[in-house]
Amino acid sequence: MLFGQQHVDRYQATGGEEGHDWQGTHTLLLTTTGRKSGEKRTTPLIYDPVGDAYAIVASKGGADEPPAWYLNLQADPTVEVQVKADKFTARARTASEEEKAGIWPQMVKQWPAYDDYQAATDRPIPIVLLERA
Repeated sequence: MLFGQQHVDRYQATGGEEGHDWQGTHTLLLTTTGRKSGEKRTTPLIYDPVGDAYAIVASKGGADEPPAWYLNLQADPTVEVQVKADKFTARARTASEEEKAGIWPQMVKQWPAYDDYQAATDRPIPIVLLERA
């Protein structure tokens, strides 16, 4: 998604009152640990609840390579999540193909361009589930 540090700062400063609702959908903040740098990286991402978890899409706008945050969570699946003012530690995992088949339409409803992103790449775009630790 095309978000900047300003989006992250505003979201954090207001407990999500500013930044959670974005262009007709909603966002959370995902903080991963850099797999090479070891530094914390925070990324705003569109999400939707799936049971007790939150689903996010590792689309990178349909690029052939996955987003850095996805590579980071593969190296260290313990992440920090903020949904509005709710901050918590979560374990991130890639949804199975069966789970993805059920969740993908839900995510496309949140952001219709996900279908366009998938059409733009041969890479299967993963859905990640963030489950409270």
